[in-house]
Amino acid sequence: MPRRHWTLTAKIALFSGVLLLLSLGSVGATLWISWNLEGGAAAMNVAGRLRMMTYRLALTAATAGQPGLAAQAQDMQRSLDLLRSGNPARPLFVPWDDTIRQRFATVQAQWQQLRPRWEQAAVPVPEAQVDQFVTQIDAFVSAIEHRLDFWTSVLHAFQMGMAVVVVVAAMLMFYAAYLFVLDPVGRLSRGVQAIEQGDYTARVQIDSTDELGDLAAGFNRMAGQLQEVYAELEARVQQKTAALQTEQQRLAALYRVSALVSREQSLDGLAREFTAAIQDIAGADAALLRWTDDTARRYLLLAAHDMPPDVIDAERCLPAGTCHCGQSQPGQQPQIVQFHPSRADAATPADDACVRAGFATLISVPVAAQQRLLGEIDLFFRTPRSIDPQQNVLFEALAGHLAAAMESLRSAALEREAAVARERALLARELHDSIAQALAFMKIQLQLLRSAVKSHNARRVDNALDELDAGVRESLADVRELLLHFRTRTQEQDIEPALRSTLQKFELQSGVAVRLQFNGYGQPLDPDVQIQVLHVLQEALSNVRKHAGATVVSVDVDSLPHWRFAISDNGRGYDPQAVLADAQAHVGLQIMRERAAQIGGTLRITSQPGRGTQVVLELPDRFAASAAATPAAPLSSAATPHAA
Repeated sequence: MPRRHWTLTAKIALFSGVLLLLSLGSVGATLWISWNLEGGAAAMNVAGRLRMMTYRLALTAATAGQPGLAAQAQDMQRSLDLLRSGNPARPLFVPWDDTIRQRFATVQAQWQQLRPRWEQAAVPVPEAQVDQFVTQIDAFVSAIEHRLDFWTSVLHAFQMGMAVVVVVAAMLMFYAAYLFVLDPVGRLSRGVQAIEQGDYTARVQIDSTDELGDLAAGFNRMAGQLQEVYAELEARVQQKTAALQTEQQRLAALYRVSALVSREQSLDGLAREFTAAIQDIAGADAALLRWTDDTARRYLLLAAHDMPPDVIDAERCLPAGTCHCGQSQPGQQPQIVQFHPSRADAATPADDACVRAGFATLISVPVAAQQRLLGEIDLFFRTPRSIDPQQNVLFEALAGHLAAAMESLRSAALEREAAVARERALLARELHDSIAQALAFMKIQLQLLRSAVKSHNARRVDNALDELDAGVRESLADVRELLLHFRTRTQEQDIEPALRSTLQKFELQSGVAVRLQFNGYGQPLDPDVQIQVLHVLQEALSNVRKHAGATVVSVDVDSLPHWRFAISDNGRGYDPQAVLADAQAHVGLQIMRERAAQIGGTLRITSQPGRGTQVVLELPDRFAASAAATPAAPLSSAATPHAA
């Protein structure tokens, strides 16, 4: 027969229910007996009052006569009726038994005999008969008292029984707790300790079908699984250790290649070092690095390591599709090729060179960037080899590093070319604005000189020679100024030293007094911004030297709330409208505006004939100073212009 499945909750509920029923029964019986004792005590009190009422009737009948006897007799009758019927509200009721009923009947019968005589007062009631009635009342009270003594004894017995039940229930509760909970939990605890000590054969005995029995069964299953796992643990640890070592080697390889590509600054060095590194990482016998253009029709050999010289010479420029090398596609995984020299049709003519060199396996790794094929890495092995998915991922990661490094070198080369182009454009603008114009002027003067010589006009010859002399002098001045422009560099973090040097050179060359004042100390400008600012200021000073005829130049520099450079002179000035009408003849002003726009600044030029000119360069808020303005004394270059 199948065992009945008793849960722990059911067992505890059954045991507790039995104890609860016993306790409720004992409490109910005790309450019922206490109720009877309380009602019996009240009844005995009323019965005891009957004696007093009897003596009072006898005394009233002997002394006072008829008045008052009827009322006392009625009180006596009501007390007897109360004893006979009881009163549950008080509570009051007689604990009836045969003796009490008999004696109450005797008392009631004698009362029926004595009541008419006392009420009529015709015949006096003898004292002996009164005493006999009181004796019957005492017997009735004694019977009630004996009955109450019996119930009191029963109550004490129930109380003792309850105490015994409490003690037995506590012992049974402890035994049940030990049997149902403590002993199973102890067995589980001992089993857990055995597992902790490494005894995976430990099992827990199952003696019940409750939750703790299910827990013990689950513990046994767990112990069995742990035993099986422990049996395979050593092999798994070895596998994990090998996997971690492999992963460590791959991370070391990635770190090595990352350091290599960040260190090498030339394409040849990068290709040579990377080829040697990936051959060492892959454990290959030889390695090639081939590069291709956007058409992917030819593969150029960039670097080779441990490859036979005849193979290198034969495959320096390999057309696509002539052998297994040079067939990579963007997004393609590394391909593996096994050479079979024993089969006549196993290799192409180009592959024959690899077979003759003793190679048995080729692994071709495409190098691509942004879905654009850049080249491939060819790894050669003299024994048959295979690659797993993790090696595929490693080779792709290394190829990605190489592609990123190649693109970085290409971008750097393009940036250098762009920088050279910008410098050349700058040089062309400067030459056009100064020397080219002067040479064009001297060419015209030479033509005039030739015409004057032919016409034998001495005055015109002298005038042409004077103009040529002035043009040569101006060209020399322009060349010196260009050299000054292109030699200007800002090696300091602050623009003030470079600006002071520029103003001192201007003052020495032009003889014009210069006053320089810096207001506030703010965040330094970047070097490239400083260069553009100095070029704008130099061009403004050049215009002062060439056209203004000024005697004093003032330069005010404000760094707060943003950078502002103002150059003012007391020269002859000019009409801005005339300059706007003939903008092609004033290329220098246009170049100044272009330089200001290149750094995001604004250039404002104000001038009036006879009142000088002011050039103001303001930089945007992104060059605003982060430090608070600090009042400083004006710095006048006029005080130290000739100290350099």
